[in-house]
Amino acid sequence: MVVGIIIAVVVVLILAIIIKIYNGLVVLKNRVENQGAQVEVQLKRRADLIPNLIETTKGYANYEKATLERVTELRSKVLNASSASESYQASNALGRELNQILVHSENYPELKANTNFMKLHEELADTEDKIVKARQFYNDTVMKYNTQIMMFPKSVFAGIFGFKKFDLLEATPEEKKSVKIEANTFQF
Repeated sequence: MVVGIIIAVVVVLILAIIIKIYNGLVVLKNRVENQGAQVEVQLKRRADLIPNLIETTKGYANYEKATLERVTELRSKVLNASSASESYQASNALGRELNQILVHSENYPELKANTNFMKLHEELADTEDKIVKARQFYNDTVMKYNTQIMMFPKSVFAGIFGFKKFDLLEATPEEKKSVKIEANTFQF
């Protein structure tokens, strides 16, 4: 009888530990997914600002049609991406194109003086800051989650319950390149 009680207590303790570990991993996984969604919110905000920026820019500067079409195409890819990875890749390319437009706007004093353009420029700069912060927080959350699912004994239960590693958002090779400044021309 005493042995039966001891076995029951041990089984209950083991189940409580398993439940605690499982619930902790679920909380961390949900945080990672939430932070990924926060990055997506900021990427969508940037994409929503782009049509206004393009229309304002078209009226003042003689940009190549191909550049504006490329921005529109990349915006569409961000909004219609089927995976987070695809969205982040399109977003990185979109950011580079937007930087080109904003840098080249320096050559158009009448565009820089336009209130709408300046407001959009400020909103985009603010959104870019928010994207950077959201990505940093996402990576911090992913690191914590990945660490937990790799540490013993949680790694055993993570494997049993199907918890998988998340990838960090890393800078692309293009983003790692130095910015080259030549006279009045900027190249990325």
